[in-house]
Amino acid sequence: MSRALRRIADVTDAEPTPIITTELNPAQQEVLDLLGAAPDARPTFSPSLRDTLLADIEDGLRDLEPELDPADPLFVSKHALSTVHGCEARHVAERDIPFEWSVPLARGTVAHKAIELSIHWRGRPDPLQLVDESLARLAEGTDGLGDWLATCSDVERAEVRALANERVATFLECFPPIKASWIPVTEGRLRAEVLGGRVVFSGRTDLALGRADGSTARKVVIDLKTGSFSAAHLDDLRFYALIETLRLGTPPRLLASYYLDAGRAQPEAVTEGLLRAAAARAVDGARALHELSVGTRAPVARPGYTCRWCPALSTCQVGQVHLGRADDSSPFDAD
Repeated sequence: MSRALRRIADVTDAEPTPIITTELNPAQQEVLDLLGAAPDARPTFSPSLRDTLLADIEDGLRDLEPELDPADPLFVSKHALSTVHGCEARHVAERDIPFEWSVPLARGTVAHKAIELSIHWRGRPDPLQLVDESLARLAEGTDGLGDWLATCSDVERAEVRALANERVATFLECFPPIKASWIPVTEGRLRAEVLGGRVVFSGRTDLALGRADGSTARKVVIDLKTGSFSAAHLDDLRFYALIETLRLGTPPRLLASYYLDAGRAQPEAVTEGLLRAAAARAVDGARALHELSVGTRAPVARPGYTCRWCPALSTCQVGQVHLGRADDSSPFDAD
């Protein structure tokens, strides 16, 4: 049996019979190698891990319990954690801007829907056909995206179609054909409640493969990315692993950010230490989100390269100084 077919058997735990008959390109083979794991390489976690993590999180947030209402919980997402752990001033500025659909945002949703269809499509799918089917399905929806697709201009729709097609075509080039026996889930929703529902951790995974076998971790969670590596991408996936553990008690085996432009993955094995660190980060982030929401303290400005896109830049001296746009000398200069 070829190396590729042996790896497929590892992923699925099926009998070692040929599943994929087409030859894989090197990028697809690398993905298959990443997903595959021998049975003795799959970690087993303590059944008490979930309760331990939950206790640590609730202990860290206990003093906020009287200020939080289960009927109006504090929602904590990967984006909220990323922004509040970055520049709090930017987080507050963006929080107050009403959400609006745009071509880049619609592109991601359409592409993810097309990738979902590709997994269950009969025969070899054509990327543009998948995109068109996704556009048609999403346009029929009753959510904000459906309304936006129904009213956007022909140029905007064409842009969404072209950008989504690029992303889907790249995915199909980089990933081996995904089989139903791998238990694929796209756009999978995650949710965990703490403090009696007063705080809700929520997320949505791009792609998950496999499922836990008792306390043995087997699931792989993948985030599909464009552009270059960012440490924030690791934090996003660790947050997903934390929610998964709080939900099921058994965490994923592996996390991976897959960079479609480069055809490369950034994998990370899940450990108890990783989950404890993710729990501590979630506690710190939830506290900051609550404090900034109720106004018990002012946001802290932490300048960086993202200052150039910040909606508060015109009134933020720290950001202006960082970008060299301030009229006065830097507040960090010595007297």
